[in-house]
Amino acid sequence: MSMNKPRSSPPLPHAETLTVEFKSDLKRLSDDELVEALVCLANADGGELWLGVEDDGTPTGLHEAHRNLAGLPGLVAARTSPSLGVTVEALDVAGCRVARIAVPKSMSEVATTAGVYLRRRIKHDGTPECVPMLPHDRISRASSFGLTDVSAQPVAGATLADFDPLERERLRQAIQKFGGDRILLELDDEALDGALGFTVRVGQGAQAVRVPTLTGLLVIGRENALRELVPTHELAFQVLSREAVSFNEFQRYPLLKALEWLETNFRPYNPEHEVQIGLFRVPVPKVDIGAFREAVANALVHRDYHRLGAVHVRLDDHGLTVSNPGGLMEGVTLHNLLTTEPRPRNPALADAMKRIGVVERSGRGVDKIYRGMLRFGRPEPDYSRTDDHGVVLQLATVEADEVFLQLVVEQESRQDGAVLPIDSLIALAALREQKRLGVEELAGHIHRDHSQAKRTLERLVEAGLVQPHGNTRNRSYTLSAEVYRAKGKQVAYTRQAGFSSLQHEQLVLGHLQHHGRIRRGEVIELCHLTGDQAAKLLKRLKDEGRLVQHGERRGAFYTLGENESL
Repeated sequence: MSMNKPRSSPPLPHAETLTVEFKSDLKRLSDDELVEALVCLANADGGELWLGVEDDGTPTGLHEAHRNLAGLPGLVAARTSPSLGVTVEALDVAGCRVARIAVPKSMSEVATTAGVYLRRRIKHDGTPECVPMLPHDRISRASSFGLTDVSAQPVAGATLADFDPLERERLRQAIQKFGGDRILLELDDEALDGALGFTVRVGQGAQAVRVPTLTGLLVIGRENALRELVPTHELAFQVLSREAVSFNEFQRYPLLKALEWLETNFRPYNPEHEVQIGLFRVPVPKVDIGAFREAVANALVHRDYHRLGAVHVRLDDHGLTVSNPGGLMEGVTLHNLLTTEPRPRNPALADAMKRIGVVERSGRGVDKIYRGMLRFGRPEPDYSRTDDHGVVLQLATVEADEVFLQLVVEQESRQDGAVLPIDSLIALAALREQKRLGVEELAGHIHRDHSQAKRTLERLVEAGLVQPHGNTRNRSYTLSAEVYRAKGKQVAYTRQAGFSSLQHEQLVLGHLQHHGRIRRGEVIELCHLTGDQAAKLLKRLKDEGRLVQHGERRGAFYTLGENESL
């Protein structure tokens, strides 16, 4: 389609958003303003600029000077650095000719050739605006794309005197306590700093000196140095009960000390009891301490250290909430948290904490958080409040399902102590909550495709934990009769495991009494049967005189027989 040939019936947005910008062209929008608006979109999430549309969404048309749009992409590319590629489309809206300019999200920050950096953001009233992109904004954005590692950079003004000898000793103790890389214990201080990325050399030859990195200061820095040189670092712990504040403190300790302080103060609010499962006594805490430690460490390691704001850990009547400044990394979404490759915002800091043993060495800390919740029959971790400005994790503190815990422990003991795969644990937990699942539904829970979800369910069928119902595309799954029996809920199993032939009949007859007619496809959906099973059921009811068939083959439908209608 020609760029200048207008297209009708355009999908004109109702209002401006983070990714939609309207620009009036009644008085001819200047090239500088147009390019700056496009740069602004590219440095946020990309989107589209509608030229010839007023701020309230009213189309008023293009200025005569902009009627020929063929040269616009070249103009934008020539006036931006690096060159920004846009696509332009002419549209007819309410009798006015307008231009829709599609802007990609740029992987690196884009400036005008005049050196202007802008970014788009949402104001407090929900409307968008363009604001200058300051140096710390540019660094923060680059780190979210994985283009730069702020934690590996030297900190301006920092010296080796800003390292705390007591924190060095705490570091060595932490490596032993958490099972970190024991080779680190054999190194002297200078070699240890180099191995963990705590220092970098600045300068040339004999003039080169070792300078602390952000990672070094965060892990073994003195508290006063952190306050002065890393003012964004802060950790808050709050305990609220029925709106009463039981605990509320903010600290700027180095990370290992901060984690120790937090865990010490959290334990009194995290009671636990033990349950006997076979030969094992299994502790049942209010919050799994492994999940707690991983959640807090992740928040401290992956936060954006260019944004003001503390890492908040709050325990209240609804559960435990852990939040940190800085949204998810580029490419990480709420729908692939369990499966995407690890993408730390601060790789050097993440690597140091892994080698120390504080966080999951495989980078799959989210799995550990899920396991710490689901193992006890509690709901999945909730990340739904996460946005571009911060990650928010909520862990429910509801009572544990001890029978479900027993199921998990016994299954793991049958596997010689090997833990259940996280996909299997999620599947069992989802079936416990929702009673019945199909393959597609489980795929959404485990963030995997159809075939992987099916393999997970079939493995659980082989283990005797799950029972299938139906086949092919209508196949669904429930927990097995043995599981329900262990929970003392045989009636619930009978209700969920599928309907008997008598119940199938009653469903079909009840549908007919309410709606007057039924087709084979509706029977399949209603009773969770295959096509052949539905056909046999309808034929039997017809032969018994309870149904009357009308039409043939695909056009066939059924009504109540004379005796059933009375």
